[in-house]
Amino acid sequence: MGPVLAGVLQLVALIGALALAYIPLGTYMARVYSSDKHWRVEKWIYKGIGANPDTEMTWPAYLRGVLAFSAVSVLFLYLLQRLQGVLPGSLGFSSVNPAQSFNTAVSFVTNTNWQSYYGEQTMGHVVQTAGLAVQNFVSAAVGIAVAVALVRGFARSRTGELGNFWADLVRGTLRILVPGAAIAAIVLVACGAIQNFSGIHEVGQFMGGSQQWNGGAVASQEAIKEFGTNGGGYFNANSAHPFENPTPFTNLFEIFLLLVIPFSLTRTFGVMVGSVKQGYAILATMFTIWLGFVALMMWTEFAHHGPALQAAGGAYEGKEVRFGVGSSSIFAVSTTLTSTGAVDSFHSSFTGLGGGVAMLGMMLGEIAPGGTGSGLYGMLIMAIIAVFIAGLMVGRTPEYLGKKIGAREIKLAACYILITPALVLIFTAASMALPTPPHSMLNSGAHGFSEVLYAFTSASNNNGSAFAGLNANTDWFNTMTGLAMLLGRFLPMVFVLALAGSLAEQKPVPVTAGTLRTEKPLFTGLLVGAILIITGLTYFPALALGPLAEGLAS
Repeated sequence: MGPVLAGVLQLVALIGALALAYIPLGTYMARVYSSDKHWRVEKWIYKGIGANPDTEMTWPAYLRGVLAFSAVSVLFLYLLQRLQGVLPGSLGFSSVNPAQSFNTAVSFVTNTNWQSYYGEQTMGHVVQTAGLAVQNFVSAAVGIAVAVALVRGFARSRTGELGNFWADLVRGTLRILVPGAAIAAIVLVACGAIQNFSGIHEVGQFMGGSQQWNGGAVASQEAIKEFGTNGGGYFNANSAHPFENPTPFTNLFEIFLLLVIPFSLTRTFGVMVGSVKQGYAILATMFTIWLGFVALMMWTEFAHHGPALQAAGGAYEGKEVRFGVGSSSIFAVSTTLTSTGAVDSFHSSFTGLGGGVAMLGMMLGEIAPGGTGSGLYGMLIMAIIAVFIAGLMVGRTPEYLGKKIGAREIKLAACYILITPALVLIFTAASMALPTPPHSMLNSGAHGFSEVLYAFTSASNNNGSAFAGLNANTDWFNTMTGLAMLLGRFLPMVFVLALAGSLAEQKPVPVTAGTLRTEKPLFTGLLVGAILIITGLTYFPALALGPLAEGLAS
């Protein structure tokens, strides 16, 4: 079997698995967030934190809950790292320095999981399990909660209430993420991923020295890392490490895990707004972009010119040979079109255009299908922009799901889509203009610029993957990427929740002959076009200086 055919067959198997999970998981999540029943363990949690889960919140109250919980989480994770040297199970590792502690705390709380450190050489068992793994669950639950609040804004009328953040957070964690990750961890352990609390072992002799390996609760963290679209690896090699990702089957399984919730949330959306066809329209948009990017990535990596690459059957540099070019391409697209950031190959070693495809996936806003929750609310924002554009074409006030998109709504949507590009371009420009930051670049020229552009694109979009060439463990990059992650996560949430509150207060508009049918293929095409055009106009100059210049020159 040729490598191209193998890649295509894996893609078909992946699509089939996602299709089988779509309806049951999406419908189940809709029931979770629509139920008025509380589990006993949930009641204990609500009592412990002093929250009344039956109290409805307006958007400012919901936002305060999001920000308060996240602020406490950042502080706790920061202190845990700073105290690591005196904690049991530290494996002899010292406390993490302040700049890196700040960066890592912000990274995991914002669902970014950007890592400027070697996991197996920096973090002990307590920080990995009680700190990083816990945030993998709750940061994903926060994203889903905000998305559900926006969906309620569309579904409700004549009220400013969007549900209860604490109930949404707890339910998302206990009813969706914990059981799903537990099943996934069992599968990974059965396939060879490690799960223990062993210490550091010296293995063999290499060039006069020994190789040190340490164990850990890897399978459980790997499961939620993918299922919650987090991405932070227990080891520096991330999902290219055989302890995290032992076989080609687990590699495909991990791709399935990182895609299944974001795709299935479109079903949840359709059920909660009372029209599954609307969910299918959003799904079709996400799937079209994702499949197009996979095809483009495979083409760039399989068909790249050069006798060595053609003889090998593809661009194998930086790829894990156990998985091959096809599977690595699917993983790279899926992890950058979601907010996962896990890698089973190193994107810096992709062809120039292939690295640009991965970068462009993040620049779209990670909405195809995006992260847990963030992908859905990002796509719904783009849907509002698309109906506004359609309204301008026909001279009619735009409507979406029975809600008028007026000046207030479009201003909030516009602010949402402007935040991330501003962060990416400003931080990248500052890093290239100042004298010291460019010293962190491994390469010069277009590829070196791509390393910096990729870093801030990844941080601002809460992805977390790196171009594997930039030394980001400096005070400048630890601080600036930390700020980019904070602003890129929480400023958009402000506008999403404000928009949800505005929509919930409206009276539904009846459907007329002039209403744009947003469940039809025509709207799907309009939405895909709007996403690509807006992104292209925003980022084309920066892409032209980096991956496009490198790709055309090679």
